[in-house]
Amino acid sequence: MNDTQTNGAQAGAGTSQAEAQELARLLTAVQDALTDSMVERLAVTGANALEVVDRLNDDETRAAIHYVLDQLTELHRTGALATLFELVTLIHGARNAMTDSILERLFAFLEHMLNTVATEEMATLADNLRISMEEAVKETSQGPVRGGLLATLSMVSKPEAQRTLRFFLAFGEKFQKRAIEQG
Repeated sequence: MNDTQTNGAQAGAGTSQAEAQELARLLTAVQDALTDSMVERLAVTGANALEVVDRLNDDETRAAIHYVLDQLTELHRTGALATLFELVTLIHGARNAMTDSILERLFAFLEHMLNTVATEEMATLADNLRISMEEAVKETSQGPVRGGLLATLSMVSKPEAQRTLRFFLAFGEKFQKRAIEQG
């Protein structure tokens, strides 16, 4: 063995010996720093981590986690993940903003709306509208459609058509008048 190889081997032995001493000092420092409660918490954390890893051996759990990760990736890819977090932030803000007075006003508004809309007159109106629309659809879908100016003039000249036009014109006028008065 030549002098260069001998010096290199001695240097390598010195380096590994220094590293071993440094590692020993590090282990001693860690042992000195760990208290009994820290060791206990590390043991509990390790046990919990192993329990989670053990649950991943279940086929259904693994499939569920893969599904969630795939869906999360898709949400991120489409930009919906940001929207989802914005929605969660909005809901959280709304929940935090709910005070007793706001809830009282909200329920008073809902009660007012239900009392206004959920009346016998509104139910009758809705039912009459539904029946009239069904009858109009049935009537207009039967028979051939005649086109042209003469057919239109013939249809408009009938008294029923004139009454209907007069009704819609009067309805539009009254509706517009009320909107202007209330607006």
